[in-house]
This record gives sequence, structure tokens and C-alpha cells, in this order.
Amino acid sequence: MHCEIKQSTRKRDRGMQGKRHVLNSLVLVIGSLATMPAAAQTAAKLDSGDTAWMLTASMLVLLMTIPGLALFYGGMVRAKNLLSVLMQCFGITALVSVLWVIYGYSLAFSTAGMHAGVTNLHSIIGGMDRLMLAGIKPGTLYGSVPESVFVMFQMTFAIITPALIVGAFAERMKFSAMLWFSALWLTVVYLPMAHMVWSGPGSLLGDMGVLDFAGGTVVNINAGFAGVVACLVIGRRKGYPTTHMAPHNLGYTVIGGSLLWLGWFGFNAGSAVAANGSAGMAMLTTQIATAAAAIGWIGVEWLIHRRPSVLGIVSGAVAGLVAVTPAAGTVGPGGALVLGLVAGAVCFFTATRLKHKLGYDDSLDVFGVHAVAGIIGALLTGPLASAALGGFGDVTSLGGQLWIQAKGVGFTIIWSAVLSLIILKLIDWTIGLRVTEEQEQLGLDLALHEEKAYNLS
Repeated sequence: MHCEIKQSTRKRDRGMQGKRHVLNSLVLVIGSLATMPAAAQTAAKLDSGDTAWMLTASMLVLLMTIPGLALFYGGMVRAKNLLSVLMQCFGITALVSVLWVIYGYSLAFSTAGMHAGVTNLHSIIGGMDRLMLAGIKPGTLYGSVPESVFVMFQMTFAIITPALIVGAFAERMKFSAMLWFSALWLTVVYLPMAHMVWSGPGSLLGDMGVLDFAGGTVVNINAGFAGVVACLVIGRRKGYPTTHMAPHNLGYTVIGGSLLWLGWFGFNAGSAVAANGSAGMAMLTTQIATAAAAIGWIGVEWLIHRRPSVLGIVSGAVAGLVAVTPAAGTVGPGGALVLGLVAGAVCFFTATRLKHKLGYDDSLDVFGVHAVAGIIGALLTGPLASAALGGFGDVTSLGGQLWIQAKGVGFTIIWSAVLSLIILKLIDWTIGLRVTEEQEQLGLDLALHEEKAYNLS
């Protein structure tokens, strides 16, 4: 009897110990989850709301190039070159999409060999482990969204950036040369720049502390300086500046500019890669800065020329979109208002007075709007991201962050200008950059594509 009691007691004790062990294990698991970073806790969990927003944002950014940018640029060229600009934007969209799948995404976003605080080759360019999107399946996640959606979202950024450059050499570059330039520029200039800013801990400019929420350096300054180098290398259009070269259809430009404004919400708010407060604030600040820049541009134009222009208000809006891009995730509403007003007023002068004074033929003001507004936005992001000025960034020193932003801007200018020059010279020495004088006089629509935009007979 005593034996049975002892056995029963031992079993009860073992049962109690087992229960205590399970309880202790649960406590340890809960404790580890409590101390785990929020991103790590949710990294492997799909969020349908975030996914739906990022699918929408990806389509909005694609809308920015076709038809947004295509119409915006197309309306500003002469009628005989309308189709050539539309063709260039469409061709870049197709070409970059293919290259992005083959190697673009891997070189831009592979994190192989990257370590926070360590500068090496992987700080500048991604690895080859994601070629042909290797390893990406329907269930593969990037944060809380399918990685396939993130691939698509970033693809649209890679598409619009070389397409922006088209405006600098419009009406005079061969279509074949444009394709070669776009492919080489994407590979040599854009992909490393995207990696250095956005690929995470261990990236060159990311570790430096440069703030670029949606592409002030990667997209706008990068494309703007490539554009001014391109227009200098290829030379002026025949007859510029003595021949009047007015936009042939500002209605197209207004429609294209409006689509850019709409699409830019995907560009900026989508860069939060989630449907959250950051995305909401980015959308609000984008609207504020764009409206303020449109007012800033036509305000100055009204004072100087005694009348506001349609081209002016649309160009001002684009300047605001560009300026707020690097700041959208960290600037407050008041800061966005300041950014927009400054960008609109300054870009009026750089797109008109400065261009004519220096004599370069930046056909559609890629440098005067995108590069200049990009610089303004990137620099002012530093102080305006501070909580002291209503921002939401992790900024401890206004002057210190401004200096970091200035270094990022300087690096981007040198990187883009030097490498773009080398690529352009290489193409010019091989297949040639420019159409013949006869083709330019006839118009690129007929000369290169044997088509006309308007058949009125």
C-alpha cells in the first residue's frame, strides 16, 4: 500500500514538473517575442491590406511612364516628333522590364555579402544570386507583401528613370542609340545607385545616413544629370535657339502631367511598402508640395511676364512632385509646403533663364526641373525631417543631417555625370548617337518609324 502511494506521488510530481516545464517554455517564448523587433515578428506574415496597396501602387507608378510621361513629353515636342517620344517611352518600358527580370533586380536588391557598417563591393552593387528572379515563389515574402509584388514595384521605378532622360535629347537621337543608352545606363548607373541607397544595412549611402524615401537621388538627380550630359554631348537641335520650337499640343502635356501627379502617389506613398501611417503621410505631403510648387512657379511667372501659363503650372507641379520625393516619408505638412514653394520658384528660373543664358538645349527641361528640384528636395529633407521642424525622421542634428544629404547629392552628381558621359561617348564612337540633318528636318516620326501622328487628309 505504501509502495502504491509512493508511486502515485512520484507520478504526480513528474506530472507537475512536466507542467512547470511547459509553462516555463511558454514564458520564455512569450518573453523572446516581446523583446524581438516588430519587423522581425511580422516579417514572415502576409498582410492582405499591404499587398493590395502595393499592387495598386505598382500600377500607379507604371501609369507614370505610359501614358503619363509619354504624353507629358509628347505634347511639348513638335508634331513631327510626337510618335518618336511615345515610342521611346514605350520601348524603354519593355526593354527595362526584361532586363530587370534577367539581372536588374538581383544587382539592385541582392543583399549577399552585405554587413552593416562594412564597406565592400557588395555596398555598391548587389550579387548574382537572384538572377532570373531565382528563389522567388508565390509564397516568398518581402516584409508583409509577396516579394513578386516588391519586384514589380521596383521595376516601375527602374522603368521611369531612364525614360525621364528622353526629354533632354528629344527630337534628335536615334532610336537604336536610345535603346543602347537606356540598357547600359540602367546597368552601370541606375542599378548600383538603387543598391547603394535602398538595399539596407551595409549599403554605401544607406550606412552613411542619407535620407531618400522614394528616389530624390536614385531617380531624379540621377536622371537629371544624365540628361544634361546627354544634351551637351549630342548637341543642340537644328535651328535652336533662333528657330521657334513651341509645344505642338499642350493639351497632351496637361493630361500627361495630371497622370504624373496621380501616379506619384504610388511612387511616394508606395515606398512605405505597407498600408500604414507612413504611406498616408507620404500621400498628404505629396499633394501639398505639388500644389505649392504649381502656385510658386506661376506666382513668379505672373510677376515677371504678367500672365501665368498652362505649361508653367504643369511644370511647377512636376517640380513639386520631384522635390517632395526624397522627403515624403519624413517631412511634415508644413515642411512639404515650404519644399513645394521653393522648388516651384527656383525651377522657373533654372528651366527658363538659366538654360537660355548658358545655351544648352535641354529640350524638355529634364535638368531644369528634375535635377534642380531633386537637389532642393534632397538637401532640405535633412533639416525638414527633424522633429523640431515638424518632421518624422531620425534626425539628431539639423546641420549634421544637411551635411550628410549634401554628400549624398554630390556623390550622385559625380556618379551620374561621369558614367553617363562614358556611355554616351562609347555609343557615339560605335553606332552614333544622332540622326542625320535630313532626318531631323523631316521629323523622327517619318524618318525612323515611317508613321505620322496626324493624318488629316
